[in-house]
Amino acid sequence: MRRSITIRLVMMFSLTALAMFTLVGATLYGVLERELTRHQNDDLNTNLQNMRYSIERFGDLEHWARLQTKMDTLTPADGSVRFWVLSDDPRFLYGKGLDEMERVNQGEAGHGTLTLPITGRSYRTLSMRIVAFADRPPVRLIVGVDTAPFEHTLRAFLVALTLLTLGVVALVMALGWWIARIGLRPLQRLSAEARALRPKTLSQRLQLEQLPVELEDLTVAFNGALGRLEEAYQQLEGFNADVAHELRTPLANLIGGTQVALSRPRSASEFQETLQSNLEELERLRSIVNDMLFLARADQGEAATGLTAADVAHEVEMTIEFFEPLLDETGTTVAIEGELRAQATMNIALFRRALSNLLQNAIEHSAPGARLAVTITQRPGAIWIAVANPGKTIAAQHLPRLFDRFYRVDSSRHDTGEIHGHGLGLAIVKAVATMHGGATLATSDDGVTTIAFSLSDA
Repeated sequence: MRRSITIRLVMMFSLTALAMFTLVGATLYGVLERELTRHQNDDLNTNLQNMRYSIERFGDLEHWARLQTKMDTLTPADGSVRFWVLSDDPRFLYGKGLDEMERVNQGEAGHGTLTLPITGRSYRTLSMRIVAFADRPPVRLIVGVDTAPFEHTLRAFLVALTLLTLGVVALVMALGWWIARIGLRPLQRLSAEARALRPKTLSQRLQLEQLPVELEDLTVAFNGALGRLEEAYQQLEGFNADVAHELRTPLANLIGGTQVALSRPRSASEFQETLQSNLEELERLRSIVNDMLFLARADQGEAATGLTAADVAHEVEMTIEFFEPLLDETGTTVAIEGELRAQATMNIALFRRALSNLLQNAIEHSAPGARLAVTITQRPGAIWIAVANPGKTIAAQHLPRLFDRFYRVDSSRHDTGEIHGHGLGLAIVKAVATMHGGATLATSDDGVTTIAFSLSDA
């Protein structure tokens, strides 16, 4: 299920508001409850001290009758304040529901609660013992305050607070929705611009003007991705055109040669000559197809297998020996330089394939009798193999693209100056390096061009 950023923001606003109001409400409720309890206790203490003073001063029945009248007077008609006096002498008893008084705290000055059985009213009570005086025995004075008004106040406050909280949360949700919609408008504009992109408008970029700071990095990253996509698309178009061109030439040769051979009766030797020519073109096609399949596997992240720890200089020597006939024919010499004892983990067949491509490339771009150099360099985590040859300096803008498929510095030259004659040699070198966790490098200065690739060291 897809989740909306707007809804998520609204929910976060709402939950934050609910949490804050709940915390504030709980705090206010606690403060109100403590204040009401303190007010009740002050009420109880005031009434208790008032009656205590009157009871302690008198100890005869005549004054006791006056005290009962006083307590009757101080007892409101609604019964919100009640007085009880407990004593072992029945003459000094006072109050209704005296049987329930035993449930009240019996301490010297204790707080307690009491619920009358008939009315069901609850009272917060405060009691204390008063010592005997004259004819009066020791008594226990109890003052009770009805808790119903205080409980009603707390309930009303809780209901009002709950309704207020719900109302505020609903308001925050509405405002949050409105704020989120306004805040996301730049993102919606970016989305509209992105939806308008087409293959023919890949050069277009998202506008950075008047964007929030938070979206600037995203837009820059997206524009960077568009740039890479445009470059890849252009390379793909060029690649498709080059593939079509490279395949068209041998196919045209095959078709043309075959048509000429079939245009009139020919001898067996003539047909054999035609078949030999066709075979050469078919070999060229097979080479192109095999190289493309190899590069496709490398592009999909295939790593080199069958790795062994090998002596790099030895493998370089073995590869150079393969080129001895060509070297003798052109008078070219090859010197091995650098760290001749270096070891590297490699697939030997792939290593020789990559080095063969570099040597073939160096020979073809050098004048007869040139001196080539294969330099082995050991760096932290990698072994670099570089092939340098004298020749025309390559412009700097071409160097980063030398390893692209079918890329040629001189686009007017097709079947010369490039490995295998179809422009995939250096791309294969890059693929071999990538499959070994390595990299490639090309430099060209002062008439010397150096192309290198690296492998992980042993």
